[in-house]
Amino acid sequence: MYKHLFGPVPSRRLGMSLGIDLIPHKICSFNCVYCECGRTTNLTSERKEYVPLEGVLKELKHFFSNNPDPEYITFSGAGEPTLNIHIGDVLKFLKKTWPHIPVAVLTNGSLLSDPEVRKELLIADVVLPSLDAVTEKSFRKINRPVRSLTLENYIQGLMDFRKEFQGEIWLEIFILPGYNDEPDNINALKDILLKIKPEKIQLNSLDRPGAVDGLVAAGRDELNRISNLWGFENVEIIAAAIERQDVKSYRTDVESAIIETLLRRPCTLKDLEKILGLHINEINKYLGVLEESGAIETTNQERGVFYQLKKK
Repeated sequence: MYKHLFGPVPSRRLGMSLGIDLIPHKICSFNCVYCECGRTTNLTSERKEYVPLEGVLKELKHFFSNNPDPEYITFSGAGEPTLNIHIGDVLKFLKKTWPHIPVAVLTNGSLLSDPEVRKELLIADVVLPSLDAVTEKSFRKINRPVRSLTLENYIQGLMDFRKEFQGEIWLEIFILPGYNDEPDNINALKDILLKIKPEKIQLNSLDRPGAVDGLVAAGRDELNRISNLWGFENVEIIAAAIERQDVKSYRTDVESAIIETLLRRPCTLKDLEKILGLHINEINKYLGVLEESGAIETTNQERGVFYQLKKK
């Protein structure tokens, strides 16, 4: 069982992706209300070696010696990957050892104001930062960043990275009604997008239960309305999880294990993590596919969000 790798898992944006998690659960510079991994328990911008470099490299060697290549290798997880001071070292190892596999970095973008972080990410193929708000009110409300991070530095870091990075930037904007969908923020986002010039603008909304109760997903009509308002040709509305029958590396054993567990009793995400011994992100991605297929549903109870087999 790997400690630092998970998947390959079906990603809505990157196909079947092998995840690399360089940060212990929920250490992050943001405490986003919509985070599918739950609330941040250690809100920080401190960079250090959160997990041992040698352990990560050892697991990568073992995985590729025993498994088919994924479509992407992706830095992600349940925290902010750029907080790890060795992300650049792992990137160099990947590009030297498996140069034919594209590498993506999912980041909230909060540390891109640091020139060293920008330098470390330059050899990635795709960087997928987020930018949900460019007005102070919406930024604090939806992302709830570490106190030391200013909105000005956050946006400037994204613009500086655009100037230096030769790969593709797929900028994710998560729209959440009541948090960042007011006209002031939507109109201001257009102005910033014109400066950052990402290859893709990916409009997203709630797919899993978030860190705060009572959140409502923005519908496709609302996301299309915002896209039409901006008028950019490179806006994508993020679709549901990819069709599992079309993916050779989709792990039916994981799906079966989840279904068999839920057949016995409803479980929270944390329950499934403990029972199955799988990474929380891996479980989350398979839950997404199962929900999309109509096999499972969620209910809110005192202990949190429970997943259960859908009643027929």
